[in-house]
Amino acid sequence: MNIVDEIEKENMKEKAPQCKVGDLVDVHVKTVEGEKERIQVFNGTVISKKGSGNRITITVRRVVQGEGVERVFPIHSPNIVKIVVKKSHKIRRAKLYYLRDRKGKSARLKEIRKRVKKTSKSDQTVPVVADEEAVEAEATPAEATKTKKTAKKTEKTAKAEKAPKAKAKAKAKKKDEKPSTES
Repeated sequence: MNIVDEIEKENMKEKAPQCKVGDLVDVHVKTVEGEKERIQVFNGTVISKKGSGNRITITVRRVVQGEGVERVFPIHSPNIVKIVVKKSHKIRRAKLYYLRDRKGKSARLKEIRKRVKKTSKSDQTVPVVADEEAVEAEATPAEATKTKKTAKKTEKTAKAEKAPKAKAKAKAKKKDEKPSTES
């Protein structure tokens, strides 16, 4: 094995983020301002991917206030915290440089929608094993939502009961206020 290959393997991330050309991504970049470090998010469409090994780079493009902005990110850089894929688009080219010349509707890409398998209700609810005392002391989320719903229902019924009484009082006042035509 070559010395350069060994050094490259040392600098590669164990879990490299997976993204393709045409994906809408959020790139979380570590920025240093003075002594403080913060994470800045750059979101846009991946228009190219090139390189191999630990030199893989992606070019991300977005439009800000009518102006196109592109940034090149090395995937294995320690400054890249994570890359989150928000959407995937159907593309027919390896590089999407033609998006630079387009704007508005002509710059749109067709989204690939992934199907989610429907599961039964028994698969969705997972039994939680905890201390019996803690379970008794705290209400489960389902019970908490039920109590909120019942509280809302009691408020509605109380308002509904007050409403007819208020209407009856208003009618009685109108009858009293009518001037008599007998004179």
